[in-house]
Amino acid sequence: MAAPPHISEDPTLLARSYTSAPRVPPPWTPGRSGELDGPQPWGPRLGNPGPDTGYALTLVGRCVDNLTLGAGEHREDLVSGLAALAAKRAASYGRAPVRHDLDVAVTIWGFASTAIDPELAELRRTTFEGVGDPHHYEARRALVDMVPESALRQTPDAVVQAHAADWRSLFVAGRV
Repeated sequence: MAAPPHISEDPTLLARSYTSAPRVPPPWTPGRSGELDGPQPWGPRLGNPGPDTGYALTLVGRCVDNLTLGAGEHREDLVSGLAALAAKRAASYGRAPVRHDLDVAVTIWGFASTAIDPELAELRRTTFEGVGDPHHYEARRALVDMVPESALRQTPDAVVQAHAADWRSLFVAGRV
């Protein structure tokens, strides 16, 4: 290769040329812990994953200040529980969460109403207690599993009507 005239060159040295590396590394393969080899696992308490379910947290964060919290209820527990329920509804349709998913979750648990049945208020307080703690996955799963998919798949208006008629009809029989 040519060099500028101000760079001295030793004519006794051999010119360098390209040589391969002494060893070729193996090709990259995915080995991350979150990747699954095969289909999604099924079993008790595993749920049905959906795309971008974390967006439910954004949706809840936008409206949580407008919801009616009862005595002994905490904002972080409410956010975690409602987001999980909205994500379950969205996953049942195979899509990411939207505002209607959150509206259904809020209506089922009676957070949009100021006049609430005392029995539902107590159930809500005990069920949501501690759900915001990341270590309480079992409590969050139990909260989500209390609402059957048949109740979640109703339209928001149908859920409002069902809740007004008998809120117990929106929960799994025997868990309320």
